[in-house]
Amino acid sequence: MTLGLVWAQAHGGVIGGGGAIPWHVPEDMAHFREVTAGSAVIMGRRTWDSLPERFRPLLGRRNIVVTRRHDWHADGAESAGSLPAALALVGGDGWVIGGGQLYAQAVDSADILEVTHVDLDTDGDTHAPPLDRWRGVRAHPEHGWHTSRTGIRYRFVTYEREAERCPPR
Repeated sequence: MTLGLVWAQAHGGVIGGGGAIPWHVPEDMAHFREVTAGSAVIMGRRTWDSLPERFRPLLGRRNIVVTRRHDWHADGAESAGSLPAALALVGGDGWVIGGGQLYAQAVDSADILEVTHVDLDTDGDTHAPPLDRWRGVRAHPEHGWHTSRTGIRYRFVTYEREAERCPPR
């Protein structure tokens, strides 16, 4: 099983504010669909609630919602009481797609990160986990930035976990 995390972040690691993404980059949404297509997506209940109803469940993906509410249910989604329970349901490759609490819980178990860097200073109340134990292995574009049709600059970066450093002998 491969576990990936996918998110977009502005400067300072901001990924959200007030239950929403504080920018609009349609090209990032297309990238998200491409990355997660055909896979299980694992999200917190608040992330599920933040999705516009017309997009719930996310089509072409198995939707697993982590919630402490045992009576929670929604058409097209499976519920799990914890991240380990959600991972047990997946049984194959999966992507954690939010929110901040779930990213923080999952980052140490992840194999790969797909991060869209948004060249924007913005306030927010939800932040991505630190990337200090990860290394960028691919970027698109390799140098510089794309410019969204909304005028916001962005780039896609794939991260892999850094090899654990052995202590000197």
